[in-house]
Formats: sequence, C-alpha cells, structure tokens
Amino acid sequence: MPYSTFESELTVRPDDIDMNNHVHFSKYLDYVLAARYDQMKRCYGMAMEEFVAKGFGWVVKSCQIEYKRPLALADTIVVRTSIDGLTKTDAFVKFEILRKDTGKTVAQGRFEYTHVRLDTGRAEVIPEDVIRHYSV
Repeated sequence: MPYSTFESELTVRPDDIDMNNHVHFSKYLDYVLAARYDQMKRCYGMAMEEFVAKGFGWVVKSCQIEYKRPLALADTIVVRTSIDGLTKTDAFVKFEILRKDTGKTVAQGRFEYTHVRLDTGRAEVIPEDVIRHYSV
C-alpha cells in the first residue's frame, strides 16, 4: 500500500553546528524526529500526546542514514517522510532531508520504530485506529 509523503520545514540553529563549522551528524536524526512529531499531529491527525495519554509510545529500533552534503548555519531544510511499511508492532519510515534553496538531498534513510507500552517498555500490537490514521 502506498502511503502519503509529508514535509516539515526547519532552520539550522547555532547549537546544531560542530567544530568543523557544519551541522553535527547526530542533528540530522533530530531533524527527522522533529518532523515526525510535527507530522503526527498536523498530517496524520494523531499527536504524540495522544499516544502517551493511551499509555503507548514509539521507540527507535534501528536507523540507517546516508549523508550526501553538509548543512551550515541558517540553512533552511525540508524534511520529507513517509511510512514505508507496517508490521504487527513496527512502523518503517523513510526520509529525505533537502536544502530548501537548492532542492538537493543532504541526507536520506530509514527508521524502524517499535510501538511500545510505556509502563512496560515492551512491544505492543499497533492498534487499528493508528493504522487507519497512518493509511492516508
């Protein structure tokens, strides 16, 4: 099943810059997580706070990222994400980070998230209502 692709726009902040005067590699992952948080509420209609209120959450099981170009202070980026598949307990999310001014890809990759119960930290079957929200 094809899933929708959503975009979030972010700007590189001074605290994202490392000693080489470009964005530290770990910040790229933060950008994707910030975009997913934004998109859960704005695009899927199911904010992270709703998961927490129900006693559920998402944890990163694995992540793959390929860095293509550096980012610098004040660059504006577009983070594109889409569901790349679902299993009983896992959601796969592919992403691409682009410089807004050039449209060139600076990084791309894929996250695997596991749906968990917050009280136990154990994997939990993804509820049908969540699957419906993500199937847009």
